Amino acid sequence: MNTANIQLRIQDLVAWVQIDRPTKLNALNKEVLSEIHQVFKSLKTNDTVRVIVLTGSGEKAFVAGADIAEFADFNSEEGKLLAKTGQEEVFNFIEQMNKPVIAAINGFALGGGLELAMACHIRIASSNARMGLPETSLGVIPGYGGTQRLPKIVGKGRALELILTGQMIPADRAFEIGLVNKVIPLAELLPSAASIAQTILNNSPFAMDQAIQSVNASFDETKNGFQVEIDAFGTCFGSDDFKEGTQAFLDKRKANFTGN
Repeated sequence: MNTANIQLRIQDLVAWVQIDRPTKLNALNKEVLSEIHQVFKSLKTNDTVRVIVLTGSGEKAFVAGADIAEFADFNSEEGKLLAKTGQEEVFNFIEQMNKPVIAAINGFALGGGLELAMACHIRIASSNARMGLPETSLGVIPGYGGTQRLPKIVGKGRALELILTGQMIPADRAFEIGLVNKVIPLAELLPSAASIAQTILNNSPFAMDQAIQSVNASFDETKNGFQVEIDAFGTCFGSDDFKEGTQAFLDKRKANFTGN
């Protein structure tokens, strides 16, 4: 399912999603956001996909931010709708995906680009990557969940420093503060993502879905994360994957999970 701005390749249970707008450094506009939503919506119910890798085309940028020209003339109500639609259809949608999503950050991840990476479950970055939330330099704030996710990932003080200064940080600093899981040379970025994906594929798709929802619940003030975990733990016991996983362990063989 390729679109005007998204390239999708599925191989060996892994979906490779590439934002393909290199002349604009893969910047996000309404069209791109809509296409991301449609691609991820299709992957959510695709049984041939168990892990998703999200990256940008070229060597310069993962996503360099939002396409400012598109919303420069927006009023307050249009701005609210822009943020609400983006959060619900893309950023929250990815965070709540039933399959692990790995962000392979190749180059700039600024503004909406960093917010997109933060919505993913695992983040790895190339050594040339640069990250930041420069929105305050434009007289606005992050609107795609940046003010909420960044403090939870790096802490309130560091998050406010990044947001209030609007400065970019290099990949090694992003690793130091826990914003990314690892930093690797650009040439090794996608192979590293593939290696992580293959490790994940050893595990139960059903259990991973339950784990993602349980971890997410710990950051949702409307939910009791411990209770969500208890319920999810119990639900796993009724799954085919649990029966297969425990039997494979007892038989001393590799489990053949179906995701049910």
